[in-house]
Amino acid sequence: MTQPSPSAALVADTLDRLRAQGPLVHSITNLVVTNSTANALLAVGASPAMVESAEEAGPFARVADALVINLGTMTAERARGMHAAASAARDAGTPWVLDPVAVGALAFRSTVAVELLAHRPQAIRGNASEILALDALLGGAPAIAGRGVDAAHDAASALDAARRLAERSGAVVTVSGPVDRVTDGRRLAEVANGHPLMPRVTGLGCTATALVGACLAVEPDPLLASACGMTLIGLAGELAAERARGPGSLQVELLDALHRLDRPTILARARLQLHPLA
Repeated sequence: MTQPSPSAALVADTLDRLRAQGPLVHSITNLVVTNSTANALLAVGASPAMVESAEEAGPFARVADALVINLGTMTAERARGMHAAASAARDAGTPWVLDPVAVGALAFRSTVAVELLAHRPQAIRGNASEILALDALLGGAPAIAGRGVDAAHDAASALDAARRLAERSGAVVTVSGPVDRVTDGRRLAEVANGHPLMPRVTGLGCTATALVGACLAVEPDPLLASACGMTLIGLAGELAAERARGPGSLQVELLDALHRLDRPTILARARLQLHPLA
């Protein structure tokens, strides 16, 4: 009988802690996906709170167990709330994750993303084009802009940029793709779970970021937390696709799959590898 990998057991342990502790996850996220993000957090056992105003975001980030900042639908007012929350999280030691949606495609959000990095997020998650663009904004290799939220590059092509970005920002960097790649500049995690239908549902990348945030609340190693969050969303996507008839039913089935995830399923199906970065 094949023994489950230690990496799969790590994911199962993290989900067990999530459900036991019910961490409060403060989310300033894309207005397109606020509802689905909150429901995904509830499905894995976390407690979501969508507090966005500059007057409330700072104080709330101080008492939350983790903070998620997603640049998807940007306004000057939302940017103020993001800065207030990120600053308070840094001061209070609240772990937080940045999702640099469409960075590189538009100047305002690109400026906000770079400014937010000064507040030292523990994790960054984006598609390959977003990670290449954010690396370029910090002085890395020039990047070809993506198409807004759509990736024009694959995760493997952004790995060098992710390593540089991790070294410059101090954050663990996740590059989403058919195989997700997570690095802190020294170690590499690869997550091969997922399904081709998932990109046909809006906001599943944003949902992945929220799950990374939830895992940060219960796992002190940001690389392991990021890898666990990506495994949970990828595995739930696989299970959902087995029942779904298309993108609409996939969205509903994915929430149910997150709720139904258990240790035996994770041990049998998680495809997570951890190794030193070459």
